[in-house]
Amino acid sequence: MTGARTGYVRAMEHFTIETVAEKSPDFRRVLWTGGQTQLVIMTIPPGGEIGEEVHEGIDQILTFVSGTGEARVAGEKKEVVSGDLVVVPAGTKHNFVNTGPNPLVLYTVYGPPDHADGAVHRTKEEAEAAEAAGQDEPPTA
Repeated sequence: MTGARTGYVRAMEHFTIETVAEKSPDFRRVLWTGGQTQLVIMTIPPGGEIGEEVHEGIDQILTFVSGTGEARVAGEKKEVVSGDLVVVPAGTKHNFVNTGPNPLVLYTVYGPPDHADGAVHRTKEEAEAAEAAGQDEPPTA
C-alpha cells in the first residue's frame, strides 16, 4: 500500500538495503512508493544492461551494492562498483551496463515515481513488455 498516495501515512519504512538488494534476483522490484519518490532495487545479469533511456521530468539516483559496471550518462562513461552513486538528472539519456562476471546489484530512487507501486519484473524483457502494455505506470495522486 502506498503511504502518501492513499492517505495512509506510515511512520517509517526500514530496509537493510544492501541485504534486500542482494537477495533479490529480479531485474526490477519496487520496494516503496511515496508521493514524491520511489525506491527500486535492480539486478542486472552479467552481460546485461538497463537499456538506454530518458526519464522526462524524473530525477534518478542510483547506488551500487555489488558487481561492476559502466555508467553511460549524457555521453560520458564511468566505471561503477560497490559503494558508487550516480545521479541522472531528468531528461538525461543514460544506460547502465554490467561489465563483470557477477550480477550488478543496485538500488535507485526516482523523484517523482516512475513505476507501478509494488511492481516486480523478473527480467528486462518482462519489464519492457509491462511498459509496452501500459502495466507499469506510476500511481497518480
